[in-house]
Amino acid sequence: MKLNCVIIEDEPLARNLMMEYVKKVPSLNLLQAFSNPLEALEALGTLSVDVLFLDIQMPEITGISLLKVLTKKPYVILTTAYSDYALEGYDLDVTDYLLKPITFERFLKAVDKINQRSGAESKVAVAQPEPTPSPFVFVKDGTKLVKIRLNEILYVEGLKDYVTIHTKTQKVVTLQRLKVLEEQLPADKFIRIHNSYIVALDAINVVQKNEVLIGAVSLSIGDTYRKSFKEFIDKNHLQ
Repeated sequence: MKLNCVIIEDEPLARNLMMEYVKKVPSLNLLQAFSNPLEALEALGTLSVDVLFLDIQMPEITGISLLKVLTKKPYVILTTAYSDYALEGYDLDVTDYLLKPITFERFLKAVDKINQRSGAESKVAVAQPEPTPSPFVFVKDGTKLVKIRLNEILYVEGLKDYVTIHTKTQKVVTLQRLKVLEEQLPADKFIRIHNSYIVALDAINVVQKNEVLIGAVSLSIGDTYRKSFKEFIDKNHLQ
């Protein structure tokens, strides 16, 4: 049985990405995607909705406020670029909370939670034999979302609440913690080597003593990560 979905998201790029994700999952049926939360609120009174993908930061009315006035609540997955709303969202009994930029792998986990809650007989299935992460991520750069392909990333550098993504052609600075971005990157392609660094395995040219070389850049391997990095190298015969 398919679950009827509605998306409420005012940012065009984010809205299109969520629509793309929903269409990839056979167990989901997209009824409508709204950019205007007030129009969506009116339509929710007539549509038979099982799942609501709801952005929080929107003009006119926030997703939290919209959720509070709904009389009949479907399963709700909140989406936002700001982690500050997580606690309030869970107080409203939302099924999951997705922090932008949202990967397909993380999206699937959220939908699987809905399947478990609704008593669905099978977990999320996709067209491919096995679900794979999207080959890109979207990160916020000021007021815009920048699409970065995973195979272009060399390494990621963290500094407090900011990260700098170093690619083959550019550097992108975005307001988020390194730990958040680490969870969005596939673990078989990227590895944390330091409190401040995540590196792309394909980009490593040399591993020597307590550092890795990526082109002309030398990055230290932190004490905390030295053992796990060596085990990963040994396991994958990368030496």
